[in-house]
Amino acid sequence: MKTTKAGKALANEMKIKFLGVSENERLARICVAGFIMDLRVSAQELADVKTSVSEAVTNSIVHGYKNRRGYVTLCAKLFGTDELYISVSDDGCGIEDVEKARQPLFTTDPGSERCGMGFPIMESFMDKVKIYSRPGKGTKVIMIKKLGCDLAVKDGSAAVKRGKK
Repeated sequence: MKTTKAGKALANEMKIKFLGVSENERLARICVAGFIMDLRVSAQELADVKTSVSEAVTNSIVHGYKNRRGYVTLCAKLFGTDELYISVSDDGCGIEDVEKARQPLFTTDPGSERCGMGFPIMESFMDKVKIYSRPGKGTKVIMIKKLGCDLAVKDGSAAVKRGKK
């Protein structure tokens, strides 16, 4: 059985692979939303996760594949009742300088409508973001979020019982 470093058991997992076209960005958001919908997450947490997935998938489609087609793989795992792991990967052109790409307003296409805020948005909404990339080989973005934090604060308790409404 798969576990996290903290020893939490894998509770659920999904994986989908889809053509890297802009219409499928919405599909990725809906799949992840459906994956965590039955958990006790706040509307804000749900929006944060959906936005982060949207940014990662859009990066794969727009920057990874540029003017060609390829596939994007989305994987979501739930460890225990509250640790969400998401990965978005492609076999696109890769990122030459990951640290530079993480900087706000950095874009490889300054003449476009893109504003260079994809990675900063992911990093602000998720607890941890890791980026693995090799030029010419593709990119994998891993995002981790502890769920239920918003509700624990609202409920006034340190431990919110998960899945009970």
